[in-house]
Amino acid sequence: QVQLVESGGGLVQAGGSLRLSCTTSGLRFGAYAMGWFRQAPGKEREGVSCINWAGGITYYSDSVKGRFTISRDNAKNTLYLQLNSLQPEDMAIYYCAAAFNGSCSESWSRDGRYKSWGQGTQVTISS
Repeated sequence: QVQLVESGGGLVQAGGSLRLSCTTSGLRFGAYAMGWFRQAPGKEREGVSCINWAGGITYYSDSVKGRFTISRDNAKNTLYLQLNSLQPEDMAIYYCAAAFNGSCSESWSRDGRYKSWGQGTQVTISS
């Protein structure tokens, strides 16, 4: 059974930082691209970032580029997202997801490219 469990969310002041983790089990983690998504209240889920199977290719949404960093440790079956310079508009539930293959591609931000999802972790920003 595939499981993805996010952690590291919480309450942080604007301008602060958080590091999200996504631990996985039941998945050949090193074979798949991984993504981070987020969903704010009243909004659709949006793609935040994607990293290919080896960690050498990454994609970011324009809204987080330069502030967030995605990484992975295949030996630990864990995905990370470093969130810096957080702003109120970053407040959302953050989800990790495993893609159907090892590449992100130009369509990395589409939900349908991912086969497994975590339950999410809440990130709250105080201004």
